[in-house]
Amino acid sequence: MGYILVVLAVLAMPLMGDYRATVSAMTPQLQKRLIQGDSWREGCPVAIENLRYLQVSYRDFDGKEREGELVVHHEVAEDVTKIFEALYKRGYPIRQMRLVSDFKSSDFASIEADNTSAFNCRNATGSNRWSRHSYGKAIDINPIENPYIFNSGRISHKASLPYRARIKEGDLAVGQKAMILDNDAVVQLFRSYGWRWGGDFAEKDYQHFDKP
Repeated sequence: MGYILVVLAVLAMPLMGDYRATVSAMTPQLQKRLIQGDSWREGCPVAIENLRYLQVSYRDFDGKEREGELVVHHEVAEDVTKIFEALYKRGYPIRQMRLVSDFKSSDFASIEADNTSAFNCRNATGSNRWSRHSYGKAIDINPIENPYIFNSGRISHKASLPYRARIKEGDLAVGQKAMILDNDAVVQLFRSYGWRWGGDFAEKDYQHFDKP
């Protein structure tokens, strides 16, 4: 079995079928990208050197193989590559996977693009405390199909309104296949690595997974 040589010798991920993953240190070029994109700045609760840049295979909503980008904390990099390997092998669809820096650190804009993302130095929704995303230990997956729903029932993104009812029925369209429901394979997979799911929170955050 062949191996991919990564920039940092944290992982040497074996090739598993068509799936590929690399884990790299935060090079000066990557650091500049995060800083210019305002997703990392002085005062963030994690040192930029403790983050890792991941490139992982995923299948998009048309079933095509793509290479996505994530930035996560070095302590969860191996978890994340293995989780996305399992998602890839299950054929779970992901709309796109880009760094939040591409959206000038705007969580709202990233969600509007239905972007799957991880690190972003920001406060948790509706609070003045750091989000787990600020530590590189949280991931939001297909946020349009898996919206944050306030206790009032409000959803901030109009494209998410068809996904308010968390039900899969009949011959599923790709959007329904991307929905994450309680105890489905996606949730069980993250839980098996010790991650929490936002669907268990008082205010439902169905897109969100984090490592306590």
